[in-house]
Amino acid sequence: MTREEMLGYILDSYPYRVVFVDTDHIIRYMNKAAKYHYYDVRGYRDLIGKSIFECHSEKSREAIIAAVEKLKNHGNEIYLGVSVGNERKYINPVRDEKGELIGYFERFEMNLQK
Repeated sequence: MTREEMLGYILDSYPYRVVFVDTDHIIRYMNKAAKYHYYDVRGYRDLIGKSIFECHSEKSREAIIAAVEKLKNHGNEIYLGVSVGNERKYINPVRDEKGELIGYFERFEMNLQK
């Protein structure tokens, strides 16, 4: 098993959506939960290689752009709020070995707070 396959299996076993996006806002990876949500539930197709903004509203686009600007300045995980499906939404930076931002991923989890 390659390192890439192993990481894919790990991310696919995570029960919430994970979408990795590069610094040009192009989707490069979606785990199994993300594919199910965007393809089966929301009806999108073939989002890998496309802009993250093709499956987000204008309000979400503005929030993502603002969050990524903070990440560029060495920010850490950013909480974006709660989705209509009662999930807490986050954006996390992905950096190379020099600490340069190479992308980010959206992370979701159940909102257990009322």
